[in-house]
Amino acid sequence: MVVLAYAGGMSEPISPTAPRGAKKPSSVRHTRAIQRDRSKRPPVSAPDPAVEARLTELIHPLTLGQVAHYHELGLRERVLSLPVMVALVLSMIWRQVGSVTTLTHLLHHEGLLWTAPVRVSQQALSLRLRTFPADLFRRVLDDLLPPMQARWQERQRPLPPELAWARARFSAVLAADGSTLDALLRKVGLLREREGTPLAGRMTALLDVCSRLPRRLWYEPDAQAHDQRAWPGLLAAIPAGALLLFDLGYLNFGVFAQLSVAHITFVTRAKSTLAYRVDTIMRCSSQGQDALVWIGRGAERQQVRLISVLHHGAWQRFLTNELDPTCLPPEYAVALYYQRWRIEDGYAVVKRLLGLAYFWVGSANGVQLQLWATWLLYAVLVDLTDAVAEELDQPFAALSLEMVYRSLYFFTTAYQRGAATDVVPYLAAEAVDLAILKRQRARAAPSRFAHLTLTFADTP
Repeated sequence: MVVLAYAGGMSEPISPTAPRGAKKPSSVRHTRAIQRDRSKRPPVSAPDPAVEARLTELIHPLTLGQVAHYHELGLRERVLSLPVMVALVLSMIWRQVGSVTTLTHLLHHEGLLWTAPVRVSQQALSLRLRTFPADLFRRVLDDLLPPMQARWQERQRPLPPELAWARARFSAVLAADGSTLDALLRKVGLLREREGTPLAGRMTALLDVCSRLPRRLWYEPDAQAHDQRAWPGLLAAIPAGALLLFDLGYLNFGVFAQLSVAHITFVTRAKSTLAYRVDTIMRCSSQGQDALVWIGRGAERQQVRLISVLHHGAWQRFLTNELDPTCLPPEYAVALYYQRWRIEDGYAVVKRLLGLAYFWVGSANGVQLQLWATWLLYAVLVDLTDAVAEELDQPFAALSLEMVYRSLYFFTTAYQRGAATDVVPYLAAEAVDLAILKRQRARAAPSRFAHLTLTFADTP
């Protein structure tokens, strides 16, 4: 056996524009720009009946299913009841309403979703947003995700080859990651006396990589909380037989052993400082190496696979607890790890497209109301995009989820003219014109998966 600490020729890839150790650029300026834009934007036109019907069909019955729990909490019936609050918050996010004042006016004059017009004061609505139990929204979200997953299972559309391969061999392909929420407004509540720019906390998601839908979500009020705090919840939520993808922030040798005992396969990156002892080199070439190694000490000492590949001139290393390369070939392990980026795409949608970078209140409860409601709408938007992908017989990745959301405006105008009645066929028919189908580059780069299938071949 040979003891190796990661040596000379292989190193973690370094971005030419971000030297090692450099801090990530602050998003505070971007967040403030979003806040200014939302607060000054005039009310948008009402959504068309077809979109409202879709939201009502999927979410309203689940809301009514929580009424009994609402009463168990000792909450009495009032104008701003659970169904009304869910309709209010969903409408505020979906229509990108910039203030509680505007929301109050819309409720007075239009009604929102399944709620008829009703008159309440702005003060009463602001208080309700700060105090209404956010756990009720979370329960609605937890009830929505299983039927959304079932709808995805029933559809037929192509999958990327590595995901199609993994779906046939694992009970689920999941990615876990956390994301810090943006700054709160300091002009409300106790935050007026705070120094600096307080952050809204931190969220953690367990995302189904194939369907793009979250399996579970968690909220942590401490914005500085380390990713390691999420492991107990993650371990309880991941089914046996699943494949789990996670990044360097979740490296924990003790958890690696727990995942193996629970029959959960993982793939993650290896740190540049990883110390290990080589046991067996199974494959080796100038382009890569697949080896069984020992990591950890004492009770955490265990055997894992270390896969090293040369990609675009830089060595990258991956760890997995699947020791048999016939069950998880190295090229599939690497290609599947790159699919971990789907969770970053999900965070970009909820924070930048659906507006989770802008908070109307300064309380942890109000933040959670908006957090759970935004993920509710994210699930509905993913379901709609997947239905359009099936109509086009295209993989989900070929469609722009953002452009599906933005194209609903054009469907609304077509619906009002009597030129369209069903949102899915309309978006499919206009997919090229509305840029829902991503445009191909003039010189498209070869797919990352195709490159990696040649990783261990000295000559292709």
